[in-house]
Amino acid sequence: MTLTFKTDGLYIESQERPIAPAFPELTAAQELALLARILYREGYNDHLAGHITYRQPDGTFLVNPYGLVWGELQASDIMSMDGDGNLLGGKWTITPAIQVHLELHRTREVTVALHNHPEYGTLWADIGRAPEVYDQTGAFTNAKVAVYSEYEGAVDQVSNARAVVDAMGDADIALLAHHGVLIVGDSIRQIYLRATSFEWRCRQAYRVAAAGGGVPM
Repeated sequence: MTLTFKTDGLYIESQERPIAPAFPELTAAQELALLARILYREGYNDHLAGHITYRQPDGTFLVNPYGLVWGELQASDIMSMDGDGNLLGGKWTITPAIQVHLELHRTREVTVALHNHPEYGTLWADIGRAPEVYDQTGAFTNAKVAVYSEYEGAVDQVSNARAVVDAMGDADIALLAHHGVLIVGDSIRQIYLRATSFEWRCRQAYRVAAAGGGVPM
């Protein structure tokens, strides 16, 4: 068996037999829905908050609808929009807060962008600094973390959305003061790894601090 590990991406290859049941082929909408449902169980569960955009080869985007919590999202609920946020398909509503994604995709060539208010990531956003890494699970991503220390109101306003994107720069994760987190990635799998390992990192750093402190990696 050949095992291959890459920082910020875990790829396992087997020359003999798989180490787990083979994952079925998924449509892009199924990928997005599955990502949202898994992340809901990982702490990305602030009621109706949160949005994910998934760039498609034709330049359009898939996006989760406003009004459904991530834990109950299905592929049939996924919406599609153009690069200006205009609805192309779907039975629900696209959140006005998608503006920050539009500005981000216009500025950077990212495939997936995710925003939510996970419990521990938002806690460190409120503190105003990136947490230390204390264990190997928290170190699964080496993504650069930016801290946006201002809160000028909702990101559905173009000026606020642009300010967030400018502050994020080339970072892959941003902590938005008094708000939440913004994470980008090249694929659904990469952003899943970044989102889960970063929330773990935030949680463990808080627990270590509560226990009196520790030695970062």
